[in-house]
Amino acid sequence: MFLGFCAAMATASQLDQFSEMFSSSSEPIGLILAAGIIFAFGAMDDIREVSPPAKIAGQVLAGSVLSLFGVTMLYFRVPFVSYEYLVLSPDMAALITVLAVVILANAMNLIDGLDGLASGITIIAGVALFLYSDRLLKAGLLDGTNIAPLVAVITVSICVGFLPLNFSPARIFMGDAGAMLLGLLLAVTTITMGGRTADQFSGQTYFFFAPLLIPVVILAVPLFDTVFSIVRRLVNRRSVSEADREHLHHRLMRLGHGPRRSVVILWLWTALASAAALIPTYTNRGGALVPLALVALALLLFTYFHPSRPDKPGIDDAVEKSDNQGAPV
Repeated sequence: MFLGFCAAMATASQLDQFSEMFSSSSEPIGLILAAGIIFAFGAMDDIREVSPPAKIAGQVLAGSVLSLFGVTMLYFRVPFVSYEYLVLSPDMAALITVLAVVILANAMNLIDGLDGLASGITIIAGVALFLYSDRLLKAGLLDGTNIAPLVAVITVSICVGFLPLNFSPARIFMGDAGAMLLGLLLAVTTITMGGRTADQFSGQTYFFFAPLLIPVVILAVPLFDTVFSIVRRLVNRRSVSEADREHLHHRLMRLGHGPRRSVVILWLWTALASAAALIPTYTNRGGALVPLALVALALLLFTYFHPSRPDKPGIDDAVEKSDNQGAPV
């Protein structure tokens, strides 16, 4: 996956439409360096287990490199609270960049518990992020040299090539190296797209659909799983890095869904969240949220009341894989 990312960046640097981006900005170089750092730490953990603090240190280092090369947010609006935006100081912008990398790297590592789950979610989220960044570009709210659309396309591309070999029964696995790399790429897309405009998108029906919030909605499934896992372990007075069998995919399998169906269900929830975030920006109205709510209700009923026949060995194997690969740090 990392080699595919590097090859894609090298190819893009030779194309005329991206020449200004690579010649006038240090962001592409910073992204490549940060990706190499986080991939190296993940690979070390895959080969020889690395302690949770060491992995966090690698993620912080990667985020720090990004901020040094200018991959930071410039503006921040608090959704539901105010129409006003905050102009971030360099120190605060760097801190948010590091936090975004740490959160999303661990979120993708956590969600990588079943074959094809993380790569499929990344494809759906990446397509949605690209569509939204393209919408902002056409509305004149992002600069033409913004790196977000390119990173989104590259992220989707490497996952499209990887997924056929990773879907159950998987022949290859992304491990911590691949999962954390995907988290970094999604973080960069979110930061450079959602934090580079001080204006609301004029086609948005609700003011709280600030550019920063839409990527969060698109990535709702891995983020919810991460937050829920941390809160659950803190409430139970356990280490946040201690693996358990209470993730979303574990719960789906306990309902009777097999590993494949559990993966598809979480893909569908990601697609639904992405649609809920994107449709108001394209239709200029919020009426589309009503049919989306009906689809969500139908999916919820299917999730809870239409399980497949449990296959105990398959479920146990999948749970064991999730415990081994899905630890948060």
